[in-house]
Amino acid sequence: MTPSTRRQHTVPLVPYVTAWSAEECDSPEVIALPGNRGIGYRDETPLDRDEHDILLTRTRNAPGQGRPRLGVVHAARQRHAMRHLLCQVCGHPADTTAEGTLWLLQDHRDDWPGWPLGMAVTEPPVCAPCATPAARSCPALRRGYVLLRVRNAPLVGVHGTLRRPFGTPIATNPVIATFTDPLTPWVLASHLVREVRQATPIA
Repeated sequence: MTPSTRRQHTVPLVPYVTAWSAEECDSPEVIALPGNRGIGYRDETPLDRDEHDILLTRTRNAPGQGRPRLGVVHAARQRHAMRHLLCQVCGHPADTTAEGTLWLLQDHRDDWPGWPLGMAVTEPPVCAPCATPAARSCPALRRGYVLLRVRNAPLVGVHGTLRRPFGTPIATNPVIATFTDPLTPWVLASHLVREVRQATPIA
């Protein structure tokens, strides 16, 4: 759908992927699985894993309740938006044309030869009406941003917290792990990751 054919659109005051205070929940106990096969929850259910058998961060779903936690991304809504290419601001389908889907990212053209090709992104795309307000309101974009038409950006992995293999699975550092990485069974995943493989800057 192009900007000219999109129905009347209102940009929300709080982005779709923003977490709300009513969605905070206690962290369940993470344990090492028998045979050091990775991590799990002590009270794990089938809903705690994705189709790649990766353990997911638990979240409550109560958008609009309590106070918006600006700057904090709701894990489940991020994954939903990334999987279905929804706008991170309004939650409607992102702007897509024959040239690709619209993405708004920090501008690293002077820092990385070939950027953005090969870049792993955790930010969902945007729709045209939300792009300008998002660029103005996001602190991370104030140092420079670029709009991209992305033609190829497959889902390649997850972003989350690596738990130390073997023994007590103590949280270590945030990581991006591919679906086939041998460390992925030890990652408590919060976000889906896409890799930009074909893209054209437009602004």
